[in-house]
Amino acid sequence: MMAVKFKITKGDKVKVIAGDDKGKTAKVLKVLPKKSQVIVEGVKLVKKSVKPTEANPQGGFIAKEAPIHISNVSKVEE
Repeated sequence: MMAVKFKITKGDKVKVIAGDDKGKTAKVLKVLPKKSQVIVEGVKLVKKSVKPTEANPQGGFIAKEAPIHISNVSKVEE
């Protein structure tokens, strides 16, 4: 199976062109080439429940970025 190459890489500035966060501009944190998805800073935030640990004794909920399909973002020239 051949690896898929994208024009968007980690650290690029992208603009969201579809979805709930349409119009936002932010930095790419991670690219997931096998799923054709990217994780963009501050876009598509989901709440995740966390069990209490030594680092976080209260537990509770944290906001975390979820992947968005690469076709829903476009690269912005800086």
